[in-house]
Amino acid sequence: MDKKEIEKIKLWISDYIKNAHANGVILGMSGGKDSLITAKLCVDALGKDKVLGVIMPNGEMKDCQVAIESCQLLGIRYYNININNLYKDMLDNISPILKNEDKPLSTVTTYNVPPRLRMVSLYAIAGSLGYLVANTSNLSEAMVGYTTKWGDNVGDFAVLANYTKDEVCQLGLLLGLPENLVNKVPDDGLTGKTDEDKLGFSYQELDNLIRNGKKGEKYDLISKMHRLSEHKRVGTAKFPNDTKNYFYEDEIEL
Repeated sequence: MDKKEIEKIKLWISDYIKNAHANGVILGMSGGKDSLITAKLCVDALGKDKVLGVIMPNGEMKDCQVAIESCQLLGIRYYNININNLYKDMLDNISPILKNEDKPLSTVTTYNVPPRLRMVSLYAIAGSLGYLVANTSNLSEAMVGYTTKWGDNVGDFAVLANYTKDEVCQLGLLLGLPENLVNKVPDDGLTGKTDEDKLGFSYQELDNLIRNGKKGEKYDLISKMHRLSEHKRVGTAKFPNDTKNYFYEDEIEL
């Protein structure tokens, strides 16, 4: 990873937005490294006036202040939309249906509705501004389905989709972003647990498998999650880096 990679990404973003005749880019700012680094790349490629951040808490949001400070650091316009009323209305409307079907409201539903409402909000704004929605997901999350289908795993283009979590951190440091934000321990913002606690393995082990084909202690779990989440890897325009991904090579049978 070097600064030449940064320049290639910025050129790709610039060309993509130009060819789409879009007025700018909008993205959700969560307070995490992925959204910060995606926004920074878009700012460097397009200028800060063409990048809009939207912070979308569902009631309370642990990293809301970090998200605000991230937007201020980049100098981009930002707005705060609390989706809690939308969320509660959605659950109120589907609860009678589930009751009639003799099924409880599952935690899967309660966790997945907010990311999908956030994406609806982004597209509602983007459609009127003539903006494109930037996906902020990375390769490590996508390979094991640690995303919400039709929520945080979609967008008009995905800058980080072919980079592992470790590579995303490298990009952040090369961009000159604060180390405490780039190396911030990722969590889901819902349960108080880190990503790695919820996944059951480290990003280091996952990234080693993706890039080096190294089967670690949790290989069986990782490969199972990869198989079960194939339906989530939907088509979004992705920056095409050339690094090998062993999930799609003969060296590993999944």
